[in-house]
Amino acid sequence: MIEKLYFYYTNDLHSNFDQWPRVAKYLKDATSKREKHGDAYWTVDIGDHMDRVHPISEAFKGKANVELMNDLHYDIATIGNNEGITLSHDELYSLYDDANFEVVCTNLHRTEVGNPNWLKRTVKIESASGIRIGVIGLTAPFNNYYELLGWHISSERQALEQYVSELKKETDIIILLSHLGLSEDQAIARKFPDIDLIIGGHTHHLLRTGEKVNHTLITAAGKHCFYIGEAILSWDHEAKKLVRQEAYATDITHYQVDPETETNLKSLQMKADQLLGDTIVQLEKPIEVKWFKHTEIMQQLTNTLKNHTKADCALLNSGVLLADFPAGKVSYKDVHRICPHPINPVVVKLDGNELIEVIRASLTKEFMELKLKGFGFRGKMLGRMVFSGITVETAFHVNGEEYVKNVVFEDGTKPDGDRLYNVATADTFTFGRLLPEIARSETKQYMLPEFLRDLLVETLQREFASTL
Repeated sequence: MIEKLYFYYTNDLHSNFDQWPRVAKYLKDATSKREKHGDAYWTVDIGDHMDRVHPISEAFKGKANVELMNDLHYDIATIGNNEGITLSHDELYSLYDDANFEVVCTNLHRTEVGNPNWLKRTVKIESASGIRIGVIGLTAPFNNYYELLGWHISSERQALEQYVSELKKETDIIILLSHLGLSEDQAIARKFPDIDLIIGGHTHHLLRTGEKVNHTLITAAGKHCFYIGEAILSWDHEAKKLVRQEAYATDITHYQVDPETETNLKSLQMKADQLLGDTIVQLEKPIEVKWFKHTEIMQQLTNTLKNHTKADCALLNSGVLLADFPAGKVSYKDVHRICPHPINPVVVKLDGNELIEVIRASLTKEFMELKLKGFGFRGKMLGRMVFSGITVETAFHVNGEEYVKNVVFEDGTKPDGDRLYNVATADTFTFGRLLPEIARSETKQYMLPEFLRDLLVETLQREFASTL
């Protein structure tokens, strides 16, 4: 007899709650169908369900996300970097206390004694017919962040070598929930053929019908839950082996919504508004935000960044602020709306030549108009760079292109190629190739758990509060 096992999954929702009622409707319909036919099925999440860009996740520090997953009867989840490194140590420690599902993250460890009760190294599930399934969960190793928060991510290869061999003896099928990214999933599939299915995320890749690497099927459903994933494993009871693996990602952007979930989200939004609604500052007049022009608010925020980090200089892109501040009472909700990014301050060491190159690159039209997606940035485009601790003089070529004419520190000296400077900026630029000199710096000091918006609150209260 051939029995099919069904796995429905979500990955990288990033608190896109506009889409969640469709997710709810799809999962309710799909699981109801499985119930009707007596099929074995499970619902799992691959991490980054939470993103503090949304006021609900900000207000409840991710616990509302867990509540929403409980409502849909999730069975298993692993964590992504947004759960792992955008919360304080205590907030992550208690995040899943009320989860009605298992949380598996094989490579997450608390640096002090005593992991949270919800944290499992592996999870074993079994179908009604007796098929034994072992589940491993892995998350991306951002240890520069985790270790500042009292956690550690161990080697995924070592974790797999230990637990795959253990599960091979105790289960019939092995599944990996991987918040590592597609290239890592492919490498794991090549090295660990005993893993039957890898359900992936993190790099927001969409595999509509999966990808087979040797024996292992890899699948993922993009980002923001515009797609829902389904994996189907066919087990031959007579041969006692897996005989087929299938994967599908279904576009649900035009699917019906679940009214109950919509109502729950409206209630959560009202509660979030209340939690974030306290006034933090009274403004006598509006504060203007411009992405391509120098503004007082960006200058003062960059000054705060320099002072907070005690760096030699600081640079911050104007696109981190999304809208003007109106006159009158300003709440934390307003600050979150205007600066929603889960971006931390960071200090990197650059020599004088590298610093000049960073300044030059940041003032190019291509950089300023870049519509960045990811690396913590949740805005529209990067915008003009603002500096503190250094004066940057620019001029224009006859073709209208801006160039850096002179760079001088506050003490009148120019950047020295033989000297290292502490440069404060947004941690966004330590990833990828936006500003290669910053990304390549061998010394990066991340400031956690504070976000840029925490420095923005300080700036508003110190520099812009009404004296009336």
